[in-house]
Amino acid sequence: MDQEYERRLGLLRQQNTPSSMLKTSLTSVKLSPKCTPKILSASSSPLKEHFGDRFIPMRTGANWNISFGLIQDADQCTTPTKKAARDLTNSNNDGNGNGGNGNNGGGTGGTNTSVGGGGNSGAGNGGTGKDGLAYTCLLKNELLGAGIEDVKEQMEDHKALSPLEGRNLFHYRLDRSVCNDLPSSSYSLSPVSSKSQKLLRSPRKASRKISKIPFKVLDAPELQDDFYLNLVDWSSQNVLSVGLGACVYLWSACTSQVTRLCDLTNDGDSVTSVAWSERGHLVAVGTYKGLVQVWDATANKRITVLEGHSARVGALAWNGDVLSSGSRDRQIFQRDVRTPCIVPERRLVGHRQEVCGLKWSPDNQHLASGGNDNKLFVWNLSSVSPVQTYSEHLAAVKAIAWSPHHHGLLASGGGTADRCIRFWNTLTGQPMQCVDTGSQVCNLAWSKHDSELVSTHGYSQNQILVWKYPSLTQVAKLTGHSYRVLYLAMSPDGEAIVTGAGDETLRFWNVFSKARSHKESKSALNLFTSIR
Repeated sequence: MDQEYERRLGLLRQQNTPSSMLKTSLTSVKLSPKCTPKILSASSSPLKEHFGDRFIPMRTGANWNISFGLIQDADQCTTPTKKAARDLTNSNNDGNGNGGNGNNGGGTGGTNTSVGGGGNSGAGNGGTGKDGLAYTCLLKNELLGAGIEDVKEQMEDHKALSPLEGRNLFHYRLDRSVCNDLPSSSYSLSPVSSKSQKLLRSPRKASRKISKIPFKVLDAPELQDDFYLNLVDWSSQNVLSVGLGACVYLWSACTSQVTRLCDLTNDGDSVTSVAWSERGHLVAVGTYKGLVQVWDATANKRITVLEGHSARVGALAWNGDVLSSGSRDRQIFQRDVRTPCIVPERRLVGHRQEVCGLKWSPDNQHLASGGNDNKLFVWNLSSVSPVQTYSEHLAAVKAIAWSPHHHGLLASGGGTADRCIRFWNTLTGQPMQCVDTGSQVCNLAWSKHDSELVSTHGYSQNQILVWKYPSLTQVAKLTGHSYRVLYLAMSPDGEAIVTGAGDETLRFWNVFSKARSHKESKSALNLFTSIR
């Protein structure tokens, strides 16, 4: 080969080789002449704490730790405002509150609306119930390795999982530590891990089941289909009184014996309301002509007849020996049945239309009255004018109930144009919760043992609902009556209720628990619970 060509080729190679690399390589060789260069391979590359979103499977059977984040639903993240609870559907009101008087009571044009605001009972949708929550925890254990052992720890709202800060929902990395979550026995026949087995064995409070079939049905011929009447009541002596046409019948729950107490046929009158005294030996009977008769149920004898009302008496309420009566003449009379001729009656004037609901508070200090003028009044023992007035209802207020568990808490229900159950704090005079039931509210009654209440409905559902307070979730929904469920009474033990409707039947249901779930709190400041 030509020597000139070789010289030019050597110069060209020197120009293409960087001088920095040449110096570095020469220097490294000079500084460590005895070191042999280390060859790096893929198997011996150092482990870097860098996690990505790609899952690369390996044949070495590694244990992968997975971190995850729970993205919350947009619907669940929004919290209801107080204004949303008060935005109700406004219906046309003809001035009579409930669409007319007489037997039509609550109007005749109810809409077929589904029940709203009550929530779901049972397991719930999306795992909101206890069973759904346990199933969700089980899936997290098996699929995501959450290690949850007790459902109670997950039921608290503040322990909800929050999303991760990174953008990736899942991260994978190889865990070189020894896994301690493996089952203790290699011969375990359970398809789930040990953590999930503890989760399934964790104690959970059994949900109370309410039978949707009445345990007794009685025929009640001539039971009027009138929204403004109160024809059924249950005494503390376990005797049921029912007004059928012109007669009042007594049915003993102990012996199932039926007795006719009175017959107003000869007087040309009919029964419009019945109410037992607190001791259960006297029963008051309101009539269409405006009379109030007081009968001794034990002796089957009439004690006295109270006059004064000019129209039918549709509502009665006892407070010891004082009997309150509400009439279609818009007045409320309070009279002592022991001395009706000596002590004059107290007249409470405030309603502009028929009085259809009367209830005394548990401490016997306040009387709540509801009328066809859509008003709810609260009266005390000293004034003849209402001390509180609530006018938020859009229809007649017949359903009234005082809570025996929360002092000063009053519940009321409206007719067809309203369909709402409202709660009031009578200590401060402020409105509280409200729930739209979707149908006419005919009656309300609180449980004696738990913070629950039952409501009966007319147009257009004809159903019986059991509510949990204060969450206002539906515990049960009972159906069976083919007409409006206009009448409601509770047994003396607080376990069963009886409902009456225009289909001329009385149906008995077991809706409340007999055992107390918690002790009632007694305050030393309450002067009406003890004698000093």
